[in-house]
Amino acid sequence: MEKLLTGIHHITAIAQNTRENLDFYTGILGLRLVKQTVNFDDPGVYHLYYGNETGMPGSLLTFFPYARWKSGRKGTSMVYTTAFSVPLASRDYWVERLRRFRVAQQPIQERWGKEPFLYFEDRDGLGLELVFTDQDARPAFSYGHIPAAYAIRGIHHATIWEADVAPTIRLLTEHLQHRLIEEHDNRFRLTTDDDRPGHYVDLLHMPGSPKGLPGWGTVHHIAFATPGRKSQDDLRQRLIDSGFQPTSVLDRHYFTSVYFREPGGVLFELATTGPGFMIDETQEELGTSLKWPPVLASRYPAMHPRLPSLSLHLQAFS
Repeated sequence: MEKLLTGIHHITAIAQNTRENLDFYTGILGLRLVKQTVNFDDPGVYHLYYGNETGMPGSLLTFFPYARWKSGRKGTSMVYTTAFSVPLASRDYWVERLRRFRVAQQPIQERWGKEPFLYFEDRDGLGLELVFTDQDARPAFSYGHIPAAYAIRGIHHATIWEADVAPTIRLLTEHLQHRLIEEHDNRFRLTTDDDRPGHYVDLLHMPGSPKGLPGWGTVHHIAFATPGRKSQDDLRQRLIDSGFQPTSVLDRHYFTSVYFREPGGVLFELATTGPGFMIDETQEELGTSLKWPPVLASRYPAMHPRLPSLSLHLQAFS
C-alpha cells in the first residue's frame, strides 16, 4: 500500500511572550530556532519553529506568540501533551536542569511498563514530556550549552484528550494509515507503519472532563507529514469521500497544508515534507533572520514594525 502519511510533521501552540518563549525552548530545552517567519493568516504575529539541526518533520514544535490573548484551558478536544525523546542516560541531567531553571516538574513516572517519562510545563503552562529512550536514532542538535549526549532527539508522541476516542480511532485507522498498537486503561497508542518515536499518537479517553479552551499554554493544531502533493491530494479526497470538510491546499512556502477538524474537534493538518526550510536559508543560517512569505510581500511595510527583534541569549542557560 502506498504510504500517504509518515508520522508527525509539527505541533503548533500558543504562547504569550515572544522573549520568554524563545529563551525557554532554545535556552532551557536546547532546541534549534529553525525558522522565524510569520503566521500566514495573521502576519503581525510571529510563527517560530523549534526543532533539530535541519528542521526535519517530526522534530518541530512551533508557536504563535499572541500577547493580546489570555491563558487557555487544557481539556478534551485538544492536544494535551507534546512529548520529546531524550536518551535514557539523561534522566538525572534533565531533572537537575529543569530544577535549576525553576521549571516545575512531576516525579519520573513509567508508561506501558517500559516508557519512563518526566512531565513538566513551559512558562505558559503548555504540557510537555521528556520520554527517556534509546530507541530514537535521530541525530540530536545542540547549540553547545547542553551536552549532545543528553539533547532532545525530536517529538516522541502527542497525547490528545477526547471525550470519546472511538470516532478518532476510526479516522486514524481507516483513513489516515495508523494502526492501534497499545491499549491500557483509558490510553490508546496508534502509529503509522513506522513504529518508532515521532510516529506515535496517544488518545486519552476522558469523558466528563472539561473541554479545552484556546489561549496561552494550549495547542492550536497537530500536523501529520505526507510525502508530497499527490499523497496530500489523495488524503484530502479520502476525507471528502468520508464526509469531512478539509480546506483547499494552502501554500505555506516551506510546505503545503490541508486542515480539517477530526470528530472530537481537534484541528488536524496534513503537511507536505517539502520543499523544506532551506529554500531561503542555508543549514547554517536557519533561524537567524526573519523570513517574510513572498505571498505576503505587500503587507511587509505595515506588519514588520509590529514584530519585536529576536536574538538568542544562550549564555544565560549554560
